[in-house]
Formats: sequence, structure tokens, C-alpha cells
Amino acid sequence: METEENNKNPCPFPNFESEYSSIHNEYHDDIFFEEAFSSQKTKASDPNRSFLHDTVSKFRTKAVIVAVFLIFGIFLCRTAYLQIIKGDEYKLLAEENRVIHHTLISQRGIIYDRNGIALSKNTPTFNIIISSSIINEPLYQDKLQTLAKQLSVSLEEIKESTKAILSPTDILFARHVSYDQALSIMAQKSEYPWISVETNALRQYVTDSIPSLSHILGYTGIINEDEYLNYKFAGYRSFDPIGKQGLEKQYEQLLRGNYGEELLEVDAMGNVERILAKTNPENGQNLYTTLDSNLQSYIETVLEERMKGTNTAKASVIVMDPNNGEVLSLVSWPAYDANLFSAGIDQESYSKLIEDINQPLFPRATSGEFPSGSTIKPIYAAAALIEHIITPSTSFLSTGGIWVSVWFFPDWKAGGHGVTNIYHAIADSVNTFFYYIGGGVDDFEGLGLERMMDYLKLFGFGLMTGIDLPGEADGFLPSKQWKEETKGEQWYIGDTYHVAIGQGDLLVTPVQITQAISVFANGGSLVNPHLNSEFSTQSTKIIDDWTAEVVRDAMRETVTNGSATMLQSVPVSVAGKTGTAQWSTNGTPHSWFAGFAPFDDPQITITILIEEGGDDYLAVPVALDILTYWFSAER
Repeated sequence: METEENNKNPCPFPNFESEYSSIHNEYHDDIFFEEAFSSQKTKASDPNRSFLHDTVSKFRTKAVIVAVFLIFGIFLCRTAYLQIIKGDEYKLLAEENRVIHHTLISQRGIIYDRNGIALSKNTPTFNIIISSSIINEPLYQDKLQTLAKQLSVSLEEIKESTKAILSPTDILFARHVSYDQALSIMAQKSEYPWISVETNALRQYVTDSIPSLSHILGYTGIINEDEYLNYKFAGYRSFDPIGKQGLEKQYEQLLRGNYGEELLEVDAMGNVERILAKTNPENGQNLYTTLDSNLQSYIETVLEERMKGTNTAKASVIVMDPNNGEVLSLVSWPAYDANLFSAGIDQESYSKLIEDINQPLFPRATSGEFPSGSTIKPIYAAAALIEHIITPSTSFLSTGGIWVSVWFFPDWKAGGHGVTNIYHAIADSVNTFFYYIGGGVDDFEGLGLERMMDYLKLFGFGLMTGIDLPGEADGFLPSKQWKEETKGEQWYIGDTYHVAIGQGDLLVTPVQITQAISVFANGGSLVNPHLNSEFSTQSTKIIDDWTAEVVRDAMRETVTNGSATMLQSVPVSVAGKTGTAQWSTNGTPHSWFAGFAPFDDPQITITILIEEGGDDYLAVPVALDILTYWFSAER
């Protein structure tokens, strides 16, 4: 029966209940067994127990549940940390650094002399640029401080200087860092995704050996606030270099070229994903000047040697082609080294320069205003010829000066010069002759102040010559109205006499004298001095050939039989005019010489002013040295 019963209910699995009952019956007296199984559910209370066979304990189940909640909690905390605590930082990285604007620097043009000698050059250097959006952002202050310490700069000073700039796009964090520093920063790009290492150039000049070129070349320096307001719409940044003086300033746009830019898409760590847009920079153009740097250097040497042991140290020398206005040399002395400013001059060096009584920073050849002395007399002689006040044969007797009531107006030569015509008057600088043709004497009518000033304007006085340098002065032409309004005095005949010999209130610049004397050298045309070799020569015929020839012949007699006979030893024939200019009742007068050579076919006009040089004893020897050098076969 049992067998039939078992066969009727076949079961593929063992009869666990029977086994459990038998085991229980066998070990019901075992206390350990009772304790171990007393808490287990039976088949009746948990149907699943028959399948699981009591293999998972309550402890393990609870442990799994706790572990699941713990892992979930960790993920939840991490999410909260990223979204709440670090959210602003990553949002800023995503928004600000997703597209980065990168400026592409153009190469500044080189300045050359007429012989192809480079007067300036670009030395590579590195600047560290940061995004303006993070300079005051609290999230980046620790990193900014670390970077500032690494580059030995002050973060506080950078922030302070940035306040003065309206809406900067980029901020200069460090200028002229070393190659090793630049390489180190580039290696840390992932740490500082908001910075860029910009390859720039430090401008250098030959002014360490030819300092007088500093007044011509000028220098570049960091753009200041006023300049930035004027130039920012032309693509300048608040820390870009810009021409400050001289040709660097005059031809800033030509030399600088145009910056380029590129827009880069980057990830949150600053890694470039792609270039969105790019505009290549346009390098600046080279500037080829009319200057002869060797002549410039030689003139410096002459001035130093000739003024050594004297009481003066200030001078101006200009050498120009009278036919086209090309300036071969323009020396203002003393001078300075422009490299001091290009690299960023320290306060001690700057103070030393500005406190120097000889004013080495002053471009006196173009901006200095001085009494002309007798160098102005050829212009008055031409005016008197044109106005038919005199002819080449008109003569006056010089007995040492003239009297007007109780006032005496002297010649420079005691006892006078005797009978004097235009040739002798210019050659020997006879004051009496010019008193006559300027202000008149007794019943002889001279030019008068108004006509004298009109002719001076015709020759370019009282006006800027237009030389392509910033800061040119225009001199000063006095008038009766000016004296009444300024000094509260009327104009006297004595004032006219003073102006007629280049004294009094008349002021000129050395470059104006050069331009005026060139009129006689080239046959009657006023040409504009210039330094850019590509400058289109501007020439205006202002006097007739005959008048120019008469005055030119008179200036030749200055060398053959007048006040500059020393110049007869020059290899070519020279014509000129000496001058002595009183500027103070107690000071030593200025020494002038202005002339041209060769006389028959003028190639250069030369003007020399030795401040407080005394009569012509310094200007003429300087002219001798320069002219001999220029026309020597060995040059």
C-alpha cells in the first residue's frame, strides 16, 4: 500500500518536511538544535520557505538593504556637491570658457635708414594674459594668488590698475616673462584654462650707440588711459604698446599693422575642441627713412669734441637735401637712449633725465624756439629786392650804427663796415644795412614790420614746416597788436630794428631756418622737410630765380670774403650765413651757421645752432668738420 501511495504522488524533489520531522525527532532533546531552529518559519507560515529552504538570513537581508541605501546616499551627496557647492564654478567654466577669444599679435615694422641699416628691431618676449571675467571672481582668487606668486607680480596692483580701464576684454597679468616661465605656464594650461601665453616683441633701438636718433625714432610704451580711449575702437587693448614719440608715434598705424583674432571652442578644462573663426594678423609695414645713420653718428662725435671744455653742451644740427626736403641728419644734443623707455624706465633714471639742466629729452632741432640772429637776414634781403626797395648795387654807409633820437643801434664792428651793398651786408653781417631796409632811416622807407612778417610767413616762419615728427613748434612772429595786448606797450621803431637783425621777440626753430635757406639753394622753392623716404615732396615756388641768385651769390661771399672764411678748406665750394643771437642780457649769445654746398650744384643744406656758443666761433668749426666729412672721398 505504501508503494502504491508513493507511486500515486511522485515528487521530483526530496520530501523536506519528512526529513525535517525525522531530524527533529532524532535531536528534539538537543538544546543547541532547538535554539538554532526555533526562530525559523515553517512551511505553513511562509510558503516560499519550501523553495528557499531557509538559505537567506534576516541579518543578511538587512545588510543588503543598508548597503543599497548607503550607496544611493553617496551618489546623492556627490550630486549635491557638484550641483550646489561646485555648481557656480563649473557653470562659469562652461559659460565663459566654452568660447575663448584669442588675440593674434602682428609684427611691428622695422625702421631703416637710407642705406638699409636697421634702426629698430623686435626682440621676442612673452606676456601672460588673463580673462577679465575672472579677475575679481571669488572662485579664482586662490589660483590667481598662486599664479601671481609664481610670476612675482602683485595681484592687488593688477586689480587696482584695471579699475581705471573701461570694460577691458583682456588683462595683462605679467609682461616680458622669461622663456622658462612661459613654458612652465603653458605646461599648466589645464590648471589655468583662462590664461594665454602671448608671444610679443620688445622694441629695441640703435640709440645705445647713436642716442640722438632717440629724438627722431621715439619709442614704444604701454598705452595710457587717454590713449586707450582714443585708440580702443581701432583694436587696441588697455596694455598694448604704442608709439610715444618720434617716428614711432607719427607712423603708429603703419608700423603696427592690424591684430588678428581667433575664436576657440574649449571644454571645461580649457582643452581646445575646435577653431570657430580666425582672422590672421597683418604685419606692420617697414619704414624706410631718408636718414644717414653714419652721418648722424659722426655729427654727435663732432659736437662732443668741439664743445668739450666750453661752457655749453646744447646744440642742434640739421642736414637736408634742399631739392626734395629729404632730411639726412637731425641732431638734438644732448640726447638719451630710447631703450630706457621701451623696456620701462625706472624712477631713478627718469628723474635723472628730467632734472638734467641740459634737457636731454628735449627735441630742440624741431621744437626749440630761439632768436634767429643774422641767419634771418637773407630773407629780408630777398624781400627788399622783390619790393624794389633796393637793387644789387644799392649801398649804405656803415659808421658803427645809427642814431634815432637818443637811442643808438650799433653794428657788431666798432667803427662800422664802410660802404655796404647787399653782398657785403650778408657776407659780413652788417646791421646798418638791415636797419635801413627793415625799418627805414629818415626819408628812406624800409619794408616795415608788416611786410617783414609777411615775407617771413612766405618763407615758412611762424608756421610748422610739416616735418613728419610730432611736437614741432611754429616759432613766433611779433606784431604791434601783440605787444600792446601782451606787454601793454606800443611798438617802437627800435623794435622793428631789432627784428630786422634777428633779435627782439622774433623766434624761429632750426628746422625753419633749414627750410628757408634751402629756398636760395634750390632756386626759389619752399620744400617740406621729411624723414619718410616715400613721402611725396611738396615744393612751392615763392621767389623768382633772379632774386634767389643774388642772395645766393651774397651768401657765397660769406665764405670767400666774410665771416666764415674757415670753410674755404672744405673740398667743395660752400655758401652760408653766420649768426649771433642775443637771448639774455647776461647770457652768452647763441652761435648760428646756415648754408649749402656745393655752391654751383647744392646737394645739402646745413644748419647749426650752438646754444650759448658765443658769436660764430663754435658753429662754423662744427660746419667745417661735417661738410669736410660729407664731401670727402673716404666717407
